[in-house]
Amino acid sequence: MVFINILKLSVGSDSVEDHEGWQISQRHRWPPGRAIHVTRMFPKREAEILDGGSLYWVIKGIIQCRQRILGLEQVTESDGITRCAIILDAAIVRTEAAARRPFQGWRYLDPGESPRDLVKGREREEALPPALAQALAEIGLR
Repeated sequence: MVFINILKLSVGSDSVEDHEGWQISQRHRWPPGRAIHVTRMFPKREAEILDGGSLYWVIKGIIQCRQRILGLEQVTESDGITRCAIILDAAIVRTEAAARRPFQGWRYLDPGESPRDLVKGREREEALPPALAQALAEIGLR
């Protein structure tokens, strides 16, 4: 089986460091070494996601990082609505920048279309300006 990734907006984050800081502030709520993101819809392609998929985060219109997906669990929140808890590895991996237009919820992301991880030593590299990243993505360059 070939794995599939998930693409999700990191709402409210201005940078990878901002996204990481929010997750660090929430660690007291999660099991050690894990992060949890709750979303409304449960993926139908669960087996493919759990076969090696990652959640790729879009920050300010650009895919900038990912986290390995370790599990998917149904959770019922205090409002009585059942949702999907995406269990993530706490490690955030920086990726090459890839522009994405806004969307709601999450999307499947084929591994062939997923940005590559940044090579060692480039993890703290600044993202391209959004307009430049968008222009490069439109002509097939990332």
